[in-house]
Amino acid sequence: MDDEPEIGELAALYLRNEGFIAETFLQAGPALARIREAPPDLAILDIMLPDMNGFALCRLIREEYAFPVVMLTAKNEESDKINGLALGADDYIVKPFRPLELVARVKAQLRRFRVYNNGGTPSSRVIALRGLLLDADTHSCRLDERELSLTPLEFSILWELCAAKGRVVSAEELFSRVWGEKYFTSANNTVMVHIRHLREKMGESAEHPRYIRTVWGVGYRIEQ
Repeated sequence: MDDEPEIGELAALYLRNEGFIAETFLQAGPALARIREAPPDLAILDIMLPDMNGFALCRLIREEYAFPVVMLTAKNEESDKINGLALGADDYIVKPFRPLELVARVKAQLRRFRVYNNGGTPSSRVIALRGLLLDADTHSCRLDERELSLTPLEFSILWELCAAKGRVVSAEELFSRVWGEKYFTSANNTVMVHIRHLREKMGESAEHPRYIRTVWGVGYRIEQ
């Protein structure tokens, strides 16, 4: 959904040419109603909408759904990107954008989501570790019998760290494996935001980690 009809329709046109079913909305209200009527495989949100900003809409979506969310906006400030990612967005594209890049990002997010929801994970589909249980078949995570509501990216990050079995995983390696893209300097901030949000959901801090430990200058590892 986009507040500019031409941009929304252009994005939809390129997605339809790739075989996707794409619907466009100019306001958040009708879009949210449609999502609740028939949840999509992925949503593309503009931050600037007339009835509700994209951040608020993303928060509402994350309260009920785990499908990937891509933020599409003219804002290029780091704080906006961090805010969107912290609210559960999986990717962030700044206008003006190249339609083919948008299509590629959409495909990458859908591929990642389907892998972790259909058991296409390495070696085993379940990881259990000191009260932490990850199940790739159901895309569920339980911590001390408490269900954690994780986004696809958060689940992927936690899975990769747990699968490393105590080995330090660099931010570059995490970004490459989870995002499926070439690492760039500012990607480190993206990884940090998701790690922080993941820790918050798990009820731990960087200073006193129970699971995710930061190895300064190297990366992250799961305490075994």
